Amino acid sequence: MNRRRTALLSLTGLLATALTALPAAPAGAEETEQVRNGTFDTGIEPWWTSPNVTAGVSDGRLCADVPGGTTNRWDAAVGQNDITLVKGESYRFSFAATGSPAGHSVRAIVGLSAAPYDTYHEVTPQLSVSGDTYSYTFTSPVDTTQGQVGFQLGGSADAWRFCMDDVSLLGGVPPEPYEPDTGPRVRVNQVAYLPSGPKNATLVTDATDRLRWELKDADGDVVRRGWTVPRGVDGSSGQNVHSIDFGAHRTRGTGYTLTADGETSRPFDIDASAYERLRLDAAKYYYTQRSGTPIRDDLRPGYGRPAGHVDVAPNQGDGKVPCQPGVCDYTLDVTGGWYDAGDHGKYVVNGGISTWEVLSTYERARHARTGEAGKLGDGTLNIPESGNKVPDLLDEARWELEFLLKMQVPDGEPLAGMAHHKIHDEQWTGLPLLPSDDPQKRELHPPTTAATLNLAATAAQAARLYKPYDKEFAAKALAASRKAWAAALAHPEIYADPDDGIGGGAYPDDDVTDEFYWAAAELYLTTGEREFQDFVLNSPVHTADIFGPLGYDWARTAAAARLDLATVPSRLPGRDKVRHSVVKGADRYVATLRAHPYGMPYAPEDNRYDWGSNHQILHNAVVIATAYDITGATKYRDGALQSMDYIFGRNALNISYVTGYGDVDARNQHSRWYARQLDPNLPNPPAGTLAGGPNSSIQDPLAQAKLQGCTGQFCYIDDIQSWSTNEHTINWNSALTRMASFVADQA
Repeated sequence: MNRRRTALLSLTGLLATALTALPAAPAGAEETEQVRNGTFDTGIEPWWTSPNVTAGVSDGRLCADVPGGTTNRWDAAVGQNDITLVKGESYRFSFAATGSPAGHSVRAIVGLSAAPYDTYHEVTPQLSVSGDTYSYTFTSPVDTTQGQVGFQLGGSADAWRFCMDDVSLLGGVPPEPYEPDTGPRVRVNQVAYLPSGPKNATLVTDATDRLRWELKDADGDVVRRGWTVPRGVDGSSGQNVHSIDFGAHRTRGTGYTLTADGETSRPFDIDASAYERLRLDAAKYYYTQRSGTPIRDDLRPGYGRPAGHVDVAPNQGDGKVPCQPGVCDYTLDVTGGWYDAGDHGKYVVNGGISTWEVLSTYERARHARTGEAGKLGDGTLNIPESGNKVPDLLDEARWELEFLLKMQVPDGEPLAGMAHHKIHDEQWTGLPLLPSDDPQKRELHPPTTAATLNLAATAAQAARLYKPYDKEFAAKALAASRKAWAAALAHPEIYADPDDGIGGGAYPDDDVTDEFYWAAAELYLTTGEREFQDFVLNSPVHTADIFGPLGYDWARTAAAARLDLATVPSRLPGRDKVRHSVVKGADRYVATLRAHPYGMPYAPEDNRYDWGSNHQILHNAVVIATAYDITGATKYRDGALQSMDYIFGRNALNISYVTGYGDVDARNQHSRWYARQLDPNLPNPPAGTLAGGPNSSIQDPLAQAKLQGCTGQFCYIDDIQSWSTNEHTINWNSALTRMASFVADQA
């Protein structure tokens, strides 16, 4: 998200030394062996082991006795440093290995032995006693003489024996081309179309003339026929495509398929029930993201886990977190809140936009003509607070709000009233790692104006929404908001360091005029006070064109203000113009959607998809949906509904980007505890988890190895190591939560 990841820690840095760059080798270099003594003919030198591992040569192999009772993979390891890697060169990484007793797995990596300990390739095969041979090909994204081949062996309760032989890292091998399996060439919303909504599909074909299509029900009977509309070459995918419109068919049913050009789509429903489930699943995601509390397996079967970061070993905990050296001389209790994404960090700026959107999902349900607040009421999410006579969605958002309030600088301290930007580990941790097993020191990072205004905005919004249920909490939130507002006015230009990205994302933002506008808007809508009204009306953001191609997010928050000013009842002078500006923005997104062969309101310049493109598509859809709430015009309702098709499979990769929804769905999102791809004892992400989606910058090593030269929609891979294309985050799921609720309301 906006270059939020700068490194991914993979090892503890055993025998690490300084990083030295190499000149790039010419293409087509000869195959060269980089591993020394990989057959152990001369003992085990230059291989090293962690202090708790005893290793030696046995029957011509290196065999290591691994202790039990370790927590993390890297707590026991064998490796070799000083490995040379050349950027752009392809390598074959191979080895033979056994484990006894059977059933153990090893995390084999090629990475960097010095900070920031990046991983360039990793696999986690399960070993058998009889032994297996493993071979993989990858491309190095860097030049270095300080590479490392490592075998991480920890994390087992019981002691075991690991043996390996024929370890090889052969450079100069031809790269293995990556060809995603895109399935049938007819691309549909694999989840469901609403009976009374638009129904569109995309056909990938070489044909330039129109083609016949047929809609079949679950019995295989043809229930509708028509002709495709040729659209030419789609720039976002490089494919020649046709569009199919079968919106005239309104009969409910399951197991429909669409056939054209000799291809049959994946099955889909015409029904609204899936969106009622998604409304709740997308919001339930937040419970398993909670920090500071055990996750109950009876409430989320398969996702139960101990509390993370509650000062119980090996955690160093969030109960008394110090600042980074030189930042402050106090500690704060910052327990609670939501883990931001696939790591264990908690960030005020990302927590702010996420909290606002979750709260706005409920607030929209209260005010919109099709809103159904009862669908998000007490007991709907099955969380620990269910049954307390407070809407569950408000209970869930409060878990994060309480954390945001704790991040405020205490009275009597320098910068009192400001909010610390973030809190996370001192160094990056590896995958997989349960929150309760994180051994890293936690640190508060400096206060920033952006974080302070996020606190002011969300706390002000909370004050009006929680007042009917908890007047004391509402008053506390409003007081914190006022204090944050005053602190931001006093310190309007304290920005996050863009280089502060070790152990957690930097989240830099050096333009906070939009955050000032947002905070003033929320304070005005809650209090009606003239000070905040005047600030809103005098802000240059108030009349600016803010609905750009990329959509709003944590760094572009003006839309949060504009959407609320347009829909939350108030006496703001010129409110009709505010509402018109939202409709005008929606018109632009609808025009983009109609022009796009894949029918989505997203067309970034040069088809360069941004980090988290899926949530930007959904945010543009939110603007269209809000225009429907304002005007009641069918074209906005249809545009918002059609925007969901891309997310659920009407895309170049023919994949649903939401776990548990669709015939083929993303389920290996980058995460330390939803990590089944790396550890079969851990779960995949819960149903209703949104993957980030195509990202043309492909910053992570796996994506760089697999997706070089990718076009737009193809810059994605469903792999846990691809943190730049396949992470999950609280602000991406908040977009899904809001749109899922809107769609469900249209049934």
